[in-house]
Amino acid sequence: MFLIVAKYLIPKGYSGMAVFPFIVMKHDVNKANKIFINHEKIHLRQQLEMLILPFFIWYVFEFLIRLLQYKNKDLAYRNISFEREAYTKETDLHYIRNRRIFQFLHYIKLK
Repeated sequence: MFLIVAKYLIPKGYSGMAVFPFIVMKHDVNKANKIFINHEKIHLRQQLEMLILPFFIWYVFEFLIRLLQYKNKDLAYRNISFEREAYTKETDLHYIRNRRIFQFLHYIKLK
């Protein structure tokens, strides 16, 4: 994992993103934010177990489905299964150690 600060690569309204093997963040202060880093590490694990490219294809596809479902881009983003898992478990700093493979599938249910 490599931490990169690149203010202009991060879309407005977001603090950072994970693109294996990098965590790219808008502000240097996020390097010390354990919850932020843990959230992004969960995404790195998801990407790795899906062999990276399929993760991004699934991510975009699920975002589009959620956008049709919620008709709101922020709700669509927050309800992508990968994001649901990461937001739910970001405060558990030992989660990665105990996480089972493809755990994000438990978060895919439509509400």
